[in-house]
Amino acid sequence: MEVRSHPHRVVLCISIAVLSVLACGVVSSAAPPTSAPAFDPTKLALEFQATLMAQQLTQVAAVPQGPAAPATVEAQPTPAITPTADVETLIQSANVLVYENTDARGIGMWIQDALNGLGVQYTQTGSYSGHFMEYLNSGTKYDLIIVGAEDKDKISGEFWDVINARLVRDKAALIAEIWYLDREAYGPISQILSGCGIRYQKDYPVAESIYWWVPDHPVFNEPNTVVPLIHYNRYWSNQTGDRIRVGSGGQATLLAGLSAQPASDGAVLATCYEGRVIIQTFSDHDYDKNEIVPLWQNYIYYTLKNHFEALQ
Repeated sequence: MEVRSHPHRVVLCISIAVLSVLACGVVSSAAPPTSAPAFDPTKLALEFQATLMAQQLTQVAAVPQGPAAPATVEAQPTPAITPTADVETLIQSANVLVYENTDARGIGMWIQDALNGLGVQYTQTGSYSGHFMEYLNSGTKYDLIIVGAEDKDKISGEFWDVINARLVRDKAALIAEIWYLDREAYGPISQILSGCGIRYQKDYPVAESIYWWVPDHPVFNEPNTVVPLIHYNRYWSNQTGDRIRVGSGGQATLLAGLSAQPASDGAVLATCYEGRVIIQTFSDHDYDKNEIVPLWQNYIYYTLKNHFEALQ
């Protein structure tokens, strides 16, 4: 039968023998040395004993002692992902198509300035309506479509058919600056107006003061706080805009108008389609750029926010 040795006992015997020899050497010294010894036997013995004990403790620790109790660690809260932070990210990555026809006059592309200020990426066609239609008819999905038809070139007819299809199919957002509803109201744009819940009332020739009818609405407060357009500088000498009123169907909110008090008619700004659509029937360049650009930034923010919420 094979006999297994016990290393602990062997090491212990060796250590006792060494200690005995060293002790005898110390006792048998008859006289103190005349010079410093080359080594200190007592110190060596103590160091050897300490090393031996450390080895034994290490071997004991290596023996399995059963599973240790799990340490209690205080859980750290997961950082909250706020809806605002999510919306900001989505808006920055939005796909926006823009028709803005003030480029030929050289009076400023204020919608483009608003987009640049927000850091939103966009495709700008300027006043090239043919290019605008090509993009609308492409397979690309747009989160927001902007029709800035302030100049006398118009987006009309079948353009609104294609835009309406995207509103319904893709839940796209739409911002339309359109001063000529008197010529378009009963054409293809009517399907957007009826879905919105507004209708054309009558036109007005030159700019007037515009008052906020719902001053605490997000359109006037996020991300910018904007003041009513009381002061104007009439750039357009005629056909500057249209009055709109509440229609049948839809759930439109009339946001601003030409009277100081809210009414069911005389409005020039409305939102509908769960906040995905804004219809503006006054002309930007009749007012101060420093008031218009922040207002457009709010339009963009508001409609995109509601577009992304509609997709969830």
